[in-house]
Amino acid sequence: MNQFLIADDHPLFREALKGALQTQFEGLEVFESENFETTLSVLSSQEELDLLLLDLHMPGSGDLYGLIRIREDYPCLPIVVISGSEDLTIISKVMGYGAMGFIPKASSSQDIARAIAHVLEGDSWLPVSIKDKVSGLEIEDKEVAQQVASLTPQQYKVLRYLHEGLLNKQIAFELHISEATVKAHITAIFRKLGVYNRTQAVLIASKLQLEPVEAMS
Repeated sequence: MNQFLIADDHPLFREALKGALQTQFEGLEVFESENFETTLSVLSSQEELDLLLLDLHMPGSGDLYGLIRIREDYPCLPIVVISGSEDLTIISKVMGYGAMGFIPKASSSQDIARAIAHVLEGDSWLPVSIKDKVSGLEIEDKEVAQQVASLTPQQYKVLRYLHEGLLNKQIAFELHISEATVKAHITAIFRKLGVYNRTQAVLIASKLQLEPVEAMS
């Protein structure tokens, strides 16, 4: 019996995907999460998961940070990204950052099941139409992933607010923490990213953005 986690903020899509998969995989047990925080909670409590079906635009995941963070914390868990975007640059990064498959949301239930079956057997999977067009990661992108993987979710939230141009007091208000805590987070972010100022940190954050940006929080 397989155990899958569907991490997506749209309940109707989760329900439809769950129903489709349960017709394809006998005895399948499906867990659900609607944001990055609840996804981490399910991952920590369900140690026998066979697969994570991850939406890149899920609230709290911070663009590509969610994938990088989960890959770092759960290196043996197969991750398949399901997304409405088919941007080749993003797909290349998704695969380079550790996903074993990329499935467009427009795929049929049979195609989704076929892709998942490949991944469960240890193979990577991409749609035939884009398989030969996806390129490997640049060395710089790999370095960025290693740096960002060291950030906690709270630190990455601070980094995203830096990217948006917020002042320390504004970040403190948004996160309901003190300015002193914000400063401590920024110091840790600079150290982990190997940078010395906000501009350098923001440039790194820019490399993880998704286009178009949807459902950001």
